[in-house]
Amino acid sequence: MIYNNSVNKRSVTLRIKGFVQGVFFRASAKDMADGLGLTGWVRNLPDGSVEAFFEGEEGKLKEALDWCRHGPPGARVKEVIEKWSEYCGESDAFRIRRGY
Repeated sequence: MIYNNSVNKRSVTLRIKGFVQGVFFRASAKDMADGLGLTGWVRNLPDGSVEAFFEGEEGKLKEALDWCRHGPPGARVKEVIEKWSEYCGESDAFRIRRGY
């Protein structure tokens, strides 16, 4: 029997809008993703929003999405735009990307 390691795994890209920069959103998102065993990245965008890409088990991705709807203390999330896609195994860890 061949075990498919990507069963129940997906990817989701999020655009988080609101007061989300300067409140440790990226560092907190990394801690959350590491705790859930997710891979991907998070970065600030020039318009003041945050973009995040998560890969992993679908249930864990939904937990990450729920967290992103609130963010860390000090954040005021107004909107989260989500785009779901197939798992592609792009990354082996979760990283904070610097710059745009």
